[in-house]
Amino acid sequence: MKITDIFTTADRTFSFEFFPPKDEISAVDFGINVGQLLKLDPSFVSVTYGAGGSNQERTFTLVDYLQNKIGLNTMAHYTCVGSSRDKIAADMNYLSQIGIENLMLLRGDPPKGSDSFKAPENGFNFASELISFVSRQFSFSIGAAANPEKHPEAPTMQDYLKNLKFKFDAGANFLITQLFFDNQAYFRFAESARQAGITCRIIPGIIPITGYKQIKRFVDMTSTSFPEELLDKMETHQDDADKVYQIGIDHAIRQCVDLLEKGAPGIHFYTLNKSRAAVEVFESLPRTIRSS
Repeated sequence: MKITDIFTTADRTFSFEFFPPKDEISAVDFGINVGQLLKLDPSFVSVTYGAGGSNQERTFTLVDYLQNKIGLNTMAHYTCVGSSRDKIAADMNYLSQIGIENLMLLRGDPPKGSDSFKAPENGFNFASELISFVSRQFSFSIGAAANPEKHPEAPTMQDYLKNLKFKFDAGANFLITQLFFDNQAYFRFAESARQAGITCRIIPGIIPITGYKQIKRFVDMTSTSFPEELLDKMETHQDDADKVYQIGIDHAIRQCVDLLEKGAPGIHFYTLNKSRAAVEVFESLPRTIRSS
């Protein structure tokens, strides 16, 4: 089912993001995690590429498996990296043939060893170009990424919103945000996006922090801010893994409750293929705000 069709009957969606397992052991763990999520009946799940557009074959294999063997409504990530127009068209035809109706279209990070993004021959420099190309020729439901605290390559938030509007105008049907830890950043961003003429759903992306060492990596990776109070708690208990885990879970629960009570159109959980934390957060949400 297209995610846009889900929107017509559901005020809120709850979704979970995975990446393709890299080996047999990871595949076993992944299977366990998917089994945990099945009972939650998610609105959809999504599957990412590897860094720099790698692992495309694994991504396609996994979305086929989740969609057609497991029965989960699945969204495939797809990037500009390494893809000419002809390859993109062939890949879109393949995804359509295997029953995939939903895409997350991204520019993607530079390939490993590169400091800057360079468009492949006869390819695209920007996600908005990829979205325009796909939306004109195919009938997928298309999602795009948004960063509530601005993309690190954008000089200002106004510049970033202008580029985000290009994605929307090109055919993006909804946005999913990068992870963030301060809800005010999301609400400020959503209001600014509306003022810029971006009227589609903006679904907040949430990740439960489960270890102290994750903090710097997440902040560096997404250029997001980290609440001082939360950092202090985690630093105080950094040698107690169980305590840090619970602090992270509790913060994510409070984030989700606050977002939903204030009108956010659902939650997209970044699982890092470890769904225990995402499941705990989801199951801790009051049923009154989980319902549509």
